[in-house]
Amino acid sequence: MFLLSDIIYLVAYKLLGYRKKVVRRNLAVSFPEKGERELRRIEHRFYHHLCDLLVEGIYNLFASPRSVMKRYRVTNRELVNRYYEQGRTVVLMSAHYNDWEYMVTSLNMQLFHHGIGIGKPLSNKVLEPWVFRRRTRFGTEVVYSDTVREVVDFYNRHHVPCALMMLSDQSPAHADKAYWTTFFHQDTAFLYGAEYFARKYDYPVLYYRVDKVRRGRYEVTFDLLCEHPLEVPQYSIVEQYVRKLEKDIAAKPQYWLWSHRRWKLKRINND
Repeated sequence: MFLLSDIIYLVAYKLLGYRKKVVRRNLAVSFPEKGERELRRIEHRFYHHLCDLLVEGIYNLFASPRSVMKRYRVTNRELVNRYYEQGRTVVLMSAHYNDWEYMVTSLNMQLFHHGIGIGKPLSNKVLEPWVFRRRTRFGTEVVYSDTVREVVDFYNRHHVPCALMMLSDQSPAHADKAYWTTFFHQDTAFLYGAEYFARKYDYPVLYYRVDKVRRGRYEVTFDLLCEHPLEVPQYSIVEQYVRKLEKDIAAKPQYWLWSHRRWKLKRINND
């Protein structure tokens, strides 16, 4: 599997320079303290990891439950499972850091809760139905933004403890419907859907970090952000999430998705 990844790396990075300008600009602005040599080292490692993600993503669509669970291990699931025992839904905030597709596929197997992955459909309308079926084959329910409110409300009314998985680092669609803060020295818009649901239904919020142990092996660690969202100031949960994510990325920057134009939105001045 990783021999294929190495070949893709040579083609995508060395020959085609896939999104190299975007990656270099993002890294340079985010780490102004680092020299050119160090930035290039991060860049090289990022592309190696990106190609690993590609082949792992394809593998994940066909892998058995045993194989997925072997490659994606949760270190402290008891922190989340105790809320299931209390009959409480939880919000799980993470990011496009290390491998996230394994969590989508295995969420319903990892925890006692009913797993719900909240995200966006593929732009390819031909592949979308097939990928959707493969992602949900082990019981995880995948929900998109147009129906997520109705789905969460349904399970809340029927008292079904769910684990709502949200990759909250993606760029919002609208600058005026986002939480703005400083992230890697830049004015950055963040989605606040995770905090919205947490505050509306008083759901505990947990952040989870994914560590790459070695190629094809990951460990997930949960960390409680807030147990009772109505008791803390608005947007403080999102801000905690941002700070934790920034710390994790700074420690091992090669594992975040630098190839996307994350800072394309500009804050709207309403003064």
